[in-house]
Amino acid sequence: MAKYFLIESRSSFDSTQVSQNYQLASDLANAGNETTLFLVENGVLAARAAAANSLANLKAVNVLADDFSLRERGISETELGDGVQVASIAAVVDAMAEGQKTIWL
Repeated sequence: MAKYFLIESRSSFDSTQVSQNYQLASDLANAGNETTLFLVENGVLAARAAAANSLANLKAVNVLADDFSLRERGISETELGDGVQVASIAAVVDAMAEGQKTIWL
């Protein structure tokens, strides 16, 4: 089992590629890999409960939202969808230090 740490900085409103990136995360997790999707910059817009349907297929994926990006966009923790956890950018450094396959999408 491999460990993947995917970083998404774009919103699905900005790019059609984002939904394909979500599918990649889902496929990796469903194949038995430990998979984390870290939402940063405009990527955190999908973490809101109101937009959570875009993350609906990521049940097997650990979804993290960057705390700084959330604050910059005025999104509080109470607005996040189910399963989305708040994390700092240190999560990226920790994943890289641990040897996880880190991919900026």
